[in-house]
Amino acid sequence: MLINEFQQFFDCCVGNWATERTYHYLTQQEVERSRTEFAIEPLSESLKLKVLSDNSYPVPPKVHELPGYHLGFQTVSEKGEKVSQELNMLFVTEQNDEGVLQGKYLRDRAYEEEKPIVANFRFDTAKQELLMTTNYTRVVAVDSITLINPELRIRKILTYRRPTEGEALKEVVLVGFGVEQKQPPNSK
Repeated sequence: MLINEFQQFFDCCVGNWATERTYHYLTQQEVERSRTEFAIEPLSESLKLKVLSDNSYPVPPKVHELPGYHLGFQTVSEKGEKVSQELNMLFVTEQNDEGVLQGKYLRDRAYEEEKPIVANFRFDTAKQELLMTTNYTRVVAVDSITLINPELRIRKILTYRRPTEGEALKEVVLVGFGVEQKQPPNSK
């Protein structure tokens, strides 16, 4: 049953969204606002297989049933800086117990580094929260998406300086908050 709730979460996420975010750069004591418009579409089975291949990840059974999505976004900061990116992502569940799903979150292109990457995810059905943790070369990003209702999500991003192997996350370098609202069809 948890897999169905996970799929419902993503069914709500498909479509066009707009978000207003605030980023707190703690190492520079700077705050920045931005607006992002993004679109989420289901991924075809062939693109799911490509994401697996790009990450040298073994093909799990029933790959066609895995939640996979194409994400395209355009961000404009209050300073006028623009960033656009497109990527494909796939979620492979490894554990399913007590209202929580856990597994791997694969992308064919990472946000922080221009390469395929495998991260970890945890989905809490009671909170409707998807938590994604990605270990980059210099930082570890912990990204939370909480579905409030089918038209509203709350985003929280914590980025830590990557600790040495075996040490706990400690030094926060960036904190981001966002309110994401689904846009009516054809509103782009």
